[in-house]
Formats: sequence, structure tokens, C-alpha cells
Amino acid sequence: MSQKHISIIAQEYSLPVSSVAAVIELLDEGATVPFISRYRKERTGSMDEVQVGNVKERISKLREIDKRREAILKSIDEQGKLTDELKKKIEAADSMAVLEDIYLPYKPKRKTKASIAKEKGLEPLAETLFNQGTVDPEEIALKYINDEKGVEDLEQALQGARDIIAEWVSENSEVRSSLRKMFISKSTITSKVFKGKEQEGQKYKDYFEWSEQLKNIPSHRLLAMRRGEKEMILSLDIHPDENEAIYAIENKVVKGSTACSGQVKIALKDAYKRLLKPSMETETRVQSKIFADEEAINVFSDNLRQLLLAPALGQKNVMAVDPGFRTGCKVVCLNRQGKLLEFEAIYPNQPQNRQREAAMTVAHMVQKHNIEAIAIGNGTASRETEDFVKSIGLPSNVIIAMVNEAGASIYSASEVAREEFPNEDVTVRGAVSIGRRMMDPLAELVKIDPKSIGVGQYQHDVDQNMLKGSLDTIVESCVNGVGVELNTASKQLLTYVSGLGPQLAGNIVKYRDENGPFKTRKSLMDVPRMGAKAFEQAAGFLRIRNSKNVLDGSAVHPERYTTVEQMAKDLNCTVQDLVKDSALRGKIDLKSYVTEEVGLPTLKDIIDELAKPGRDPRDKFEVFQFQEGVNEIKDLKIGMKIPGIVSNITKFGAFVDVGVHQDGLVHVSQLSDSFVSDPSKVVKLQQQVQVTVTEVDVASKRISLSLKSDPFGKPKKKFEKKRNEQQTPDGDLQSKLAMLKGKFNS
Repeated sequence: MSQKHISIIAQEYSLPVSSVAAVIELLDEGATVPFISRYRKERTGSMDEVQVGNVKERISKLREIDKRREAILKSIDEQGKLTDELKKKIEAADSMAVLEDIYLPYKPKRKTKASIAKEKGLEPLAETLFNQGTVDPEEIALKYINDEKGVEDLEQALQGARDIIAEWVSENSEVRSSLRKMFISKSTITSKVFKGKEQEGQKYKDYFEWSEQLKNIPSHRLLAMRRGEKEMILSLDIHPDENEAIYAIENKVVKGSTACSGQVKIALKDAYKRLLKPSMETETRVQSKIFADEEAINVFSDNLRQLLLAPALGQKNVMAVDPGFRTGCKVVCLNRQGKLLEFEAIYPNQPQNRQREAAMTVAHMVQKHNIEAIAIGNGTASRETEDFVKSIGLPSNVIIAMVNEAGASIYSASEVAREEFPNEDVTVRGAVSIGRRMMDPLAELVKIDPKSIGVGQYQHDVDQNMLKGSLDTIVESCVNGVGVELNTASKQLLTYVSGLGPQLAGNIVKYRDENGPFKTRKSLMDVPRMGAKAFEQAAGFLRIRNSKNVLDGSAVHPERYTTVEQMAKDLNCTVQDLVKDSALRGKIDLKSYVTEEVGLPTLKDIIDELAKPGRDPRDKFEVFQFQEGVNEIKDLKIGMKIPGIVSNITKFGAFVDVGVHQDGLVHVSQLSDSFVSDPSKVVKLQQQVQVTVTEVDVASKRISLSLKSDPFGKPKKKFEKKRNEQQTPDGDLQSKLAMLKGKFNS
């Protein structure tokens, strides 16, 4: 473990050196982020999941730099060009970009103008010119005219020397570093439509003639422009002012105003236009794309976390309805564990309109299976089906609610669904998914590729490996944060439990099927290939709620059972008594149980857990109702105030489902009466809101909504001034610039 790495990470994230060292050591031992943040607080100084995750990501990048450093040292050494000074320079490099700049002159190259000039023996001439002395360039160049070597005249000699100088300049690490900063801070991104593509690219019409500072461009705009470029609709160009860039190079290279300096100036202009600008633009494109990807992925990740942690109805007997018109509605009944009991097809909507028959079927199934809640998918015919179900006259205690079915069709055709329901068709599987989502969104949504859930922003345009890594981290965090019921969890859900993975998750399910429910956490050790390390990482996040040992249904780790048992023994009671009696828990002196391994943070967590063993951190489930009589987009009227539910959040605003099969957009400027810079700070996914309809375009299916108290009123001057000031604050730009620079350094 490198002390240098530890110091770098501690400084970058303002963390104690000892805590960073402990996290890296635990990670190297195979511990997961959820386990470290939850059960190793004494060693890490109570670092949270985000901090531990940051350390994990940063140490990985630093080690990648080290691997590249070793490869570069080996390559230069094999060339016989590794000096002590160069070695120190390489060892001091703190980023991949700096390393590559140092290595560039030693990198094996294809044939270049410079290499051809060197073959003609013009390198000494280039060195003379580059020294920028007072000699006459033309007089010196005459000595290098040689027909046999292909240098036929004075101009060819000078041109060849300038080609060599241009390559030297383009490979100069100081020049590249300076230009890199300029491309970051001063580049303009310009997009233009390809001639003849105007009609085909109408969705990109805003970018047919577009130009703005790269450092200011929001991620969604950059990704949209890049998509337009990929589809051959737009051409993009990214660069700073050419004269300013060349002047910056001159400051690094030109030493005076001699005739030789004049030759160097000509060479460096060529170096910029032919070598440096294309190289720097490529780098800038890559890095700005990474920055945009990370911002878009952060938005997606935030949305996904909120969706996965949406309130769960819990274990209820549920009827789920996948609505439709011509093909009818598929109705399924699930027991409290989500097991499929029965399914039927009903046709209450157009064109069949067999409502009487459908009503009898639904009422019979509700009574037969003691249905406690009905989940209706929010797709085609959802509002009509909801109205029909409500008209049947079911018992008042039966909950009827709309459920977001995004991704259900993806699940129904997946290998996971075929494995669960090999004998049922996709419509039945889709309906089951809808019902289970109401019972436990987290347990069901982990079976679906997050990209198909519908809460992303340009998720198909961002780096897919980066996206998968981020989303997997979010899913893992949510699963372990909530905890998993060991005896009912699917293989997919168990896969995300700390320390398990697909193989062990499958082994657990197979063992459970063959041997019946687990009675204790300890019996997990009987599962094939379940080693001590995997058990240590996973056990605390698995629950057995009906276990004889109440701690098996809690987040108390088995390694701390003896501590709790000692607490009970000291109070002359049972562990069960500690759970039931807050007065008993109040008598516990935590300091009495502090050891080298168990400190106050863990002891406090234990007491909190005893108060509510296995508590679910998610909010309480609430039924949401759309506006009656508003079922289609044509039912919307400007000025209408209606209830809605936030379905997606982006950097430019929030989408709200108002029950008309087309989400409306609340632009960031319409989210609040005060200025909003980040929509996620104002609204949350699945939040129930009251919106005002401000614009409706039935033909293009566009709905504009507002959360302002008076969306049609004129903004107050004071607010207008504040908003204008906040839209382009120097501080914000400098902050964003600093972040972008950080991406380059990484």
C-alpha cells in the first residue's frame, strides 16, 4: 500500500490519513463498500458510503497510473534513453495526461514528416535553428543541400528542419500542458448542420448554427450535439482562438527575434495547426464527453436510487392488472410472498366493452384470494381500466393504485422471467412484475436493466461501462441499505448483497429450494462455496424475520451477537426483552462494552437496531389518484391545476405524469417561485405534486407544466435580477472549470 497514494487521497477528499489507509486495507482484503461503511466504523473513523466509494474509485485510478508508469519506464529503458533526470520526472508525474506527455517523444511512431527529414540528415540544422542564435539560417541551410539524400534546394532544407522542430514543439510536455489548460478554459464548441440534412435532422434544428463556451455547456446539450454528429447531421468543432493559442506556444518556445527565431515561429504555427490542435481537440472531446457522461450518469443514478427506494406496500395479497384495449387486460393474483396464484384475461374496454363479465371476474378473484390491493399498470388504457375497477364496488379497504410499468415488457421477455415462469406468456409475466412492484419496488426492479426503467438522461449516449458501474453501485447500495429477506429473495436480488454475487446467490436459492427456509443466519455456512469471508460480508444485510433469534431479523451483524447477549445478561433479561423494552435499553452503559474492535459508533448502531429490528428505511406507501375526467391529452386545458407524480428528473427540469399517457415537462425555470439551479434539489422521483398546465400541443404530444404559484404572472424585478445574477456567476464558472480540470488530471 503506497503512502503517497494515501496522502493524495486524504488531501483530495479532506479525510484523515489513517481512515484512508484503513479503507484501502479493507478493500484489498476483499471487503465491500456497504460492509466497510456499515460494520467497520471504528477502523475508518465512521466514513460513510460515499466517502468509502470515493476512496475505492480514486485508489483504482492511481494504481492504473502506476501500471502505466511502469510500462513507460520499461519502454524507455529498453531504448537506452532512460536518464536519472527523466526517471525522476516520470516518477513525479501525478496524472495519466502528464505521463503520456513525457512519454510522447519516446513513443514508437509511424513515418512522419519529421522522421523523413531526419533520414535526410536535417536534424543538426533543426537543432541550430531551434537554438535561435544569430547565425543566418539560409547560409547554414545551404550546407545541407544534397541531391542524393533528397534535399534539392534551400527551401527543402529549411522545410525539413522546420518539420523536425514542429514535432519537437508538439511533443514538448510544457507546451502540451499549457495548451491543454487553454482548450479546457477557452475553447468554443461550434455545431453546424451538414448541407442537405436540414429536413432529416429537424430534431437537432436548435444546433444547426450553434456556438458557446465549452466550459459552460450543460451535459444534456453536449450529448445531444454529439448524437447529432454521430448521426451525420451535425459537424462539431472545438478549439480556442488560434492566435491566442499560437501566442501561448511562442511564449514557451521563442527566445528572441533573430532570423532563426523567425524559422521557429513558422514551425510552431505548423506544429499547432497540423499536430497540436487535432491532438488537443481529440483530448478535449474525450474529456468533455467524460465530464458530460458523469453528469448525466449522476442524474440517472440519483433518479434510480429514488426509484429503487420508493415506498413499498409490503407483504399483501395483490391483484395486478396489465391494461389494454383490443387485446384486453391481463389480471393476476399474487400471495403475500409474490407467488402467482391465478390469472385471467378480461375485456372491459373498447372495442369489446364486456364490462359486466369483467366485473364479475375481478370481484370473484378479489374475494377468492382475499385481495388487499390492486395495482394497475400506467400504460395504454390505464385510466380507463382504473375507472372500471373503481366502478365495480369492491370493499373499501382494497387499495387501488396506479403503478409505473416502465421496463415491465423488458422483464417479461427476459431470461429471468422465463426462468421464473417457464409456462406463462409475456403478458402474464408483465402483470406479475407490475404487482410485485407495488409490494416491493426494489426487489422487482433489480431484475430489469436499469437503462430500461425510464429515469435516465441520454443513457444510451454515455459510456456504457461507466454507466453500468455507477448503476450497479447504486443498486448494491440500495439493496444493502434496505436489507434482504433471505427466505423470499430472488437470485437477482441476492446477487447485489454484499459479498455474494451471481454464483453464491444461485447456490443460496438452490439450497433453499432443496432444504427449505433458512432457520438461522449461521445455517448460511451450509450453502456450497459459502466461505467465512463471504459470510462476514453478507450476513449483516440478510434478514430472517421469523428466526428464533430476533437478531437474525435485524441489521446487527452476527459477529456482534455476543455483545448484545452480554448486555442482556448484565441486565438479567433476554435479548427479546431488550427489543421490546426501551426502558431496559436505556439502562445500557455503552462505554462498558467498548473494546479494541467494538467502539461507540457500532454500539450506537446496535442500540438503534434493537429499537426497530430490521426496520425499512423507505417512506410509507401512499395511494396516489390522478384527476378524474382527465384521461387524455385533449382533456388538458391551459390554466388547469391537477395532481401529478414526478416520473423523471433531468438537469433542465422534471417530467410529471398527469395520467394522460404523455408526461409533461416542468422546465427548471418553472419549478419554483425562486431560482433553481438543480431540479433534484427541489423535487424527488415519485413525489406527488400539484401542477398548472401552461401549454398543450396535442399534435406533437407536448405538455408544459409549472409548479410556480403564479406561472402566468410577471416575475418580480428583484427575483429577475437575482436570477440573472445566478445564471452566470463567476464563482460557478470557476467551480465548473476547476472540476473539468480535475477530470483531465485524473
